[in-house]
Amino acid sequence: MMKNILLTGSAGFIGFHLCKKLLSNGFNVIGIDNLNEYYDLELKKSRLKNISDFASENDLNKNYKFEICDISNKKDLNKIFKVNDINIVINLAAQAGVRYSIENPMSYVSSNLTGFVNILEECKLSNIEHLIFASSSSVYGMNKEQPFSVDQITDYPISLYAATKKSNELLAFSYSHLYQIPITGLRFFTVYGPYGRPDMAYFKFTKSIIEGIPIDVYNNGDMKRDFTYIDDLIEGIISITTCKPISKKNKVSNSNAAFRVYNIGNNNPVTLTRFIKAIEKSIGKEAIKNYLPMQPGDVPITYADISELSSEFSFKPKTSIEEGIEKFVDWYSSYYGQKIR
Repeated sequence: MMKNILLTGSAGFIGFHLCKKLLSNGFNVIGIDNLNEYYDLELKKSRLKNISDFASENDLNKNYKFEICDISNKKDLNKIFKVNDINIVINLAAQAGVRYSIENPMSYVSSNLTGFVNILEECKLSNIEHLIFASSSSVYGMNKEQPFSVDQITDYPISLYAATKKSNELLAFSYSHLYQIPITGLRFFTVYGPYGRPDMAYFKFTKSIIEGIPIDVYNNGDMKRDFTYIDDLIEGIISITTCKPISKKNKVSNSNAAFRVYNIGNNNPVTLTRFIKAIEKSIGKEAIKNYLPMQPGDVPITYADISELSSEFSFKPKTSIEEGIEKFVDWYSSYYGQKIR
């Protein structure tokens, strides 16, 4: 039977790519998004148009619909669940950004906490088969042990954004235990690619290098990130969508919750220097660099241990930073009409 999937944050970067892949794989998708103005609203609208065009071109209009809905609005969200016969929920809706959380904490409370509890409540009431939600590598904070493993303690987030993502994991575990909801959390590691978020470093660097504007290189470039190309990430999410976790006794709490958390990253940290060089090469122009100290909320390295996701779902990232950045820069050039190389 064809599954009906509620995809929150479907106008977002990851949601956009995932929506098209789900439709391609034969799922019915109900996409929702609040279309806030955290970044360029026209980019979000462009993603939605791209999805709509894709559905039309592939005779999938009957399998896709989109509605504007904020998950922090309990009444509107409840209506979405009541009107649609939803089997699986993939929650990507969240207020993103580490630095933005320092200046605008209440937007994170509204979306990442209140909104997520609303999602959990609706899943409880609707007898959902599987809830998948986006967590983040930021939950690891300043953990010194590398690579980051899901077995490590994550009790010391160093930003409000990270704290809300850790809270999501705790809330999800409680609901899974109390109401037998199969739930999977995915800790994303620095996702990048075409149609990406303008607030991300690779996007800002590309824009600035093309326009000849200096770029801010934090921690004097002495940082590493486990950059994950969007296509690799989407393959990982798709592989677990219909594979709900089974009840398993927790080694610490003795709970039998059907709850799992996985890292989903490239398993190959890249220095900021190599990252910038990949952008410079793709554009054909050298960056003007402004070296600065580490910013509040930043961490020196992220490095995903993906052994569990690999062994259970054969997850294997394929895209190098040079390949991925070139694809992004080509998209950027086309989308914004910027001449490069």
